[in-house]
Amino acid sequence: MDVIKNDRGANIGANIRRIRLESNIGQTDLVRIMQLMGADITREALVKIEKGKQHVKVSQLKAIKTALGTTYEDLLE
Repeated sequence: MDVIKNDRGANIGANIRRIRLESNIGQTDLVRIMQLMGADITREALVKIEKGKQHVKVSQLKAIKTALGTTYEDLLE
C-alpha cells in the first residue's frame, strides 16, 4: 500500500484542514464526496489524518485534492 508520511513534522494534515475550512466544507461532507469518488475513507480516518496521527494513502490524497479543488503542492507544502 502506498502511503505518504503524515506526522507532526509534516504539514499535510494541517494543510488539508486549512484548505477544507477555507472551502467551507465539513469533514462529513468531504468524506461523503470522497466516498462517492470511490475513495476508501471514513470520517474517523480523516480526523486522524488532519491531526497527523495517520498516514495518507495515495488514493486518499488524490481524492482529497480533487474534492477540494486544490493542488498537490498546496497539500504537501
